[in-house]
Amino acid sequence: MLNLILLLMAGIVGGALNSLAGGGSFIVFPALLLAGVPPVAANATNTFAALPGYISGTLGFWKDVVAYRHLLLAYSMLAIVGGWVGAELLLKVSDRSFEQAVPWLMAVAVVLFAFGERISGFIHNGPAAGIGRMGAYGVLALICVYGGFFNAGMGILLLAGFALSGLNDLHAMNGLKLWVSVLVAVVASVRFGLGDQIAWQQGLAAFAGTLIGGYGAARLAHHIPVGRLRLGIIGYGALLTVIFFWRAYA
Repeated sequence: MLNLILLLMAGIVGGALNSLAGGGSFIVFPALLLAGVPPVAANATNTFAALPGYISGTLGFWKDVVAYRHLLLAYSMLAIVGGWVGAELLLKVSDRSFEQAVPWLMAVAVVLFAFGERISGFIHNGPAAGIGRMGAYGVLALICVYGGFFNAGMGILLLAGFALSGLNDLHAMNGLKLWVSVLVAVVASVRFGLGDQIAWQQGLAAFAGTLIGGYGAARLAHHIPVGRLRLGIIGYGALLTVIFFWRAYA
């Protein structure tokens, strides 16, 4: 019972962070591990628990998403296929192998979170911008596979991928990012559920928390210094990465 209460609280914090600045997976995923959920199942359960924030965010940005409505069908298909493939790959990995991969994945996620805007800006203005439709689809497919395998950092990668393909409406890109994230998380969660890799009791506690935290933070967003919050999340994520490296390789 105590673990469920702690996971509910972790979900509230993670959902709030996702609404305000991102980085909620840095809270929920480690909490699931601390609650005794095996690494692969913890990652799968974290993907399921992230759904409320993706859905509410998509609804909030939907009027902006229509600016790219001509891309919705193709991007949705890539999200569905890529998310399923990524989930399938995760289910082929042992807990020990995934535990050794986690610190590297966390390090990538922290770097993406810390420098995501600069990366997107560089890509958008760089020589590779506007790589063409097929190239853009290939990049998006790979990002969706990554998201199905490991949820943290997918949003930043999606924004960078959209910039690479020449999109430039930031609000619409954020909405499109959330829509793709919803589809990746849904199909990955279905595959994880079929593979019996979602810890439903713990996952539902975290799911309820992210729902509460995301809604509450949205109401208080104007009163919270997001810049300082991002710095705190980066520091916390870096510390977690070091801890995961120590646990996996010490």
